[in-house]
Amino acid sequence: MELVHGGDWAGYRAEFGRDALDFSANVSPLGLPAGVAAAITAALPTADRYPDPLCRELRAKLTAAEGVPAEQILCGNGAADLIFRLVLALRPRRALLPAPTFAEYAAALDTVGCTITRFMLDEANDFAVTEAFINAVTPEIDLVFLCQPNNPTGQVTPPALVEKMLRRCVACGAVLVVDECFLDFLPARDELTAKAFLHDTPNLIVLKAFTKLYAMAGVRLGYALCSNAALLDKMRAAGQPWAVSSLAQAAGVAALQETAYADAVRTLIEAQRPRLAAGLRTLGLRVVDGQANYLLFNAPADFGGKLRRRGAVVRSGANYPGLDATWYRTAVRTEKENAALLKIMQEVLV
Repeated sequence: MELVHGGDWAGYRAEFGRDALDFSANVSPLGLPAGVAAAITAALPTADRYPDPLCRELRAKLTAAEGVPAEQILCGNGAADLIFRLVLALRPRRALLPAPTFAEYAAALDTVGCTITRFMLDEANDFAVTEAFINAVTPEIDLVFLCQPNNPTGQVTPPALVEKMLRRCVACGAVLVVDECFLDFLPARDELTAKAFLHDTPNLIVLKAFTKLYAMAGVRLGYALCSNAALLDKMRAAGQPWAVSSLAQAAGVAALQETAYADAVRTLIEAQRPRLAAGLRTLGLRVVDGQANYLLFNAPADFGGKLRRRGAVVRSGANYPGLDATWYRTAVRTEKENAALLKIMQEVLV
């Protein structure tokens, strides 16, 4: 079975009987924070009870961390859960997506029979989002997704363009979703976030997650920020009532205290991203300049398969609209891991 996303460590283990050097999932290379692991263990005695369906304690902590009122926060079973809840709540007839971008937007839209308009980003411009994407928003569009930074390109849309997109969506009656699940890896995250526009624009939803920065992909925890209480209520009603387990809620509360850990992750990524990009270019590969904890690069179509057989896994771009089988995305990990990946790549390209 071919899966849409990276991170299928279990599939690799089943096929080869060992673990891969896995660069296909963009999570923190520092592993689960010790404080989060301890919080999950401490919460085990509560596992015999239903979790708080309103995530009261977690939302109170998020209010302090994000500067957003608790009534404007909805927690979910990862950001993907919230994407599906939003689509089920709105049931849009036509949505606009940049291409390439995160696959889960289209997957959710397909469940309600929504017509998807894809705006193809220009490879010659390193797939950057420009004003042309803003101009693609018309009165027929009900919902727009913008990934910030974009997955898989790593490109950041300047705040001025995000604001223009938001104003365009307001004028056309569309809801704008700004997916910031990778934004917290960036040192300039506070200058780039769309949270500043939440107060006076009820058609804006900002998505965030603990999954990536805190290496909590297996825990499943994300949240949506929106000043439209009615829309959040519809999203809440669109899914199961106990979407966030008591263990995940405890993990989230603990993660918000791991500020030193988060700073260490950001420092590592900021140092290792340019080094990994330079290493890829030394091998003769084209690399897209991005700012995220992953890199998009171009290589022969059989490159991924050869890497896989030698014990390393990167994310194929073959199932991204706007890309083909010659594009790959690699996570940025520790210096030792990055060096090991580059060594295997050099052997494959000989």
